[in-house]
Amino acid sequence: MGEDAVPAARGRGRDAVPAPRGRGQDTVPAAGAPGAARGEHTHGERPGPRSGSVVQRSSVRGQVLDALRAALVAGDLKPGEVYSAPVLGERFGVSATPVREAMQQLTLEGAVEVVPNRGFRVVERDARELAELAEVRALIEVPVMLRLARTVPAERWAELRPLAEVTTRAAASGCRATYAESDRAFHRAMLSLSGNDQLVRITEDLHRRAQWPLVGGSVRHPGADLLADAAEHVALVEALVAGELDAVQSLVREHFAGEG
Repeated sequence: MGEDAVPAARGRGRDAVPAPRGRGQDTVPAAGAPGAARGEHTHGERPGPRSGSVVQRSSVRGQVLDALRAALVAGDLKPGEVYSAPVLGERFGVSATPVREAMQQLTLEGAVEVVPNRGFRVVERDARELAELAEVRALIEVPVMLRLARTVPAERWAELRPLAEVTTRAAASGCRATYAESDRAFHRAMLSLSGNDQLVRITEDLHRRAQWPLVGGSVRHPGADLLADAAEHVALVEALVAGELDAVQSLVREHFAGEG
């Protein structure tokens, strides 16, 4: 991962990730210092990922978590490589603590694993795992979507047009992290019409996992595939608005078939 992957987030605004403020509790401990990330080694480690922009959130941990998730999707955090909290903290302009907390959340999500006295290793995933995630998502989402297609009025589906258009613009930008976020937002909005919060939460987690890179750094939806995927969103909304159930069924099944 190169030097320009993630710029240090050093905004001075109220919601920006704060820059280090000296040797207090909010600073990044130097390698080998008493507060240095429980013995995580930083010598010779390649720099952490650079984020395209600072996410404005009230929580520093939340900003770092969002940036790390984006770096995972973009392939800036490489499968199989180990990253220490102090080095990533230096990149984000924060102490190691919020980075370590964010990494612990990613551990719970299955994106990384703890390497004692070193940091966190990005989990290596293969095409089989991706296919399994796509199968599980299809088993859950396809029946729900087909049921909603028969019960939700056209005007509610029409409200999703702007989200479908956002995925098209995100696809045209070529930024995988931007597209991944808009893709999840579109699917989340559709499934929210079910009124089942647990369904939305579970499918959101599965969707996020399906967007992580495979072994070798390859990612889902490279290049033109982004545009094709976004076009399916637009076509699906139009079929739902028109009440064309046969077209909806075909589009939904094809969309998930392309996920594997």
